[in-house]
Amino acid sequence: MNIEATTSLRDAVNEKYLDYHGSTPLLVRSPGRVNLIGEHTDYNQGLVLPAAIDKNIIVAIGKRDDNTIQLYAMDQQESYSVDLDAFDRSPLLWPDYILGVVQQLQQRGHQLGGFNIVFGGDIPQGAGLSSSAALECATAFALNELFDLGISRLDIALTAQAAENEFVGVKCGLMDQFASVFGQEQRLIKLDCADFSHEYIPFNNPDLRIVLFDTQVKHSLASSAYNERREQCERGVALIQKCRPEVKSLRDATIRQLDEYVRPVDATVYSRCYYVVSEIKRLQDACNDLKKDDFATFGKRMFETHEGLQHLYEVSCHELDVLVDLVRDNDAVLGARMMGGGFGGCTINLVKVDQVEAVVDAVTAGYKQKTGRTTQAYIANISAGTNLILD
Repeated sequence: MNIEATTSLRDAVNEKYLDYHGSTPLLVRSPGRVNLIGEHTDYNQGLVLPAAIDKNIIVAIGKRDDNTIQLYAMDQQESYSVDLDAFDRSPLLWPDYILGVVQQLQQRGHQLGGFNIVFGGDIPQGAGLSSSAALECATAFALNELFDLGISRLDIALTAQAAENEFVGVKCGLMDQFASVFGQEQRLIKLDCADFSHEYIPFNNPDLRIVLFDTQVKHSLASSAYNERREQCERGVALIQKCRPEVKSLRDATIRQLDEYVRPVDATVYSRCYYVVSEIKRLQDACNDLKKDDFATFGKRMFETHEGLQHLYEVSCHELDVLVDLVRDNDAVLGARMMGGGFGGCTINLVKVDQVEAVVDAVTAGYKQKTGRTTQAYIANISAGTNLILD
């Protein structure tokens, strides 16, 4: 973890709370996340391999004597205030990630009082590192601590997900919130999205760094294409189910079934489903690579994932492809792929530690030359999940 950056952010949030409210708050840290492999598998009841990272949201929270919810976002330098018993979605958007958590806790029968929140973060927004999930998880964790609600970590993640699904209106899976809450240092989380069981996979190689390159773009296709891909996967399952009713999701499907029941009917749906079924198998193989400390083979699988996302699932874009192509033949880079929903955001790269600066320089120059745009590079260290800051 980048302790110096986290400490600086913590002190800034704490000081702002003291200035506004004149009392000492509880402080909660919740991290963003990366996903090493297993993309677009979560809503197909598949497997994902995320990790919490050392870029965080920090929430300062304290009780009030009335029923007011008083919020302040340091990054936006905006305040928002509502009544605990009568609120709706805000015109500012950012309060909704907090208010959605409050709504979900109330619907689950938890008794809350008025409270103040001041929060800030260093998770790059719009880069696909799940700053919204981090804020939701920090809020749920903080309210659990403040009002002694007795909520488990899994329920904190599920509450945060429900807030985004039902209040914010984004139909995300559980991966982002789960990674934020359950992260551990130097470990990835092999999460089964069918039943939320999980296994920690070691990821501790001092000779490698996780480097993210941000395209600095988000194409308008992203949301509509995401919904379309979900529908195409569901259609593939429906075609298989006509003859194999035991297949409930692509998690249960085989390539042979796709060849027999889907390919003759719809070539596009076949491509989408082929990618997902292959990616689930690829993730399982990748976990075995890591257990053997075979980072070279793991990296090759990352490139394979990008190929599938680019050509079969078709959720990449020119800028993402350029970033991957720029490192494909670089011996200092073991693997790279687009990360997240697609059509923008970041690529994730495994880079030899002594070559990070050279790779960043080369990619920055190459990206500018080929796209006319500027990329931003981030170093992501795998960190612990959501926690109460005690010192």
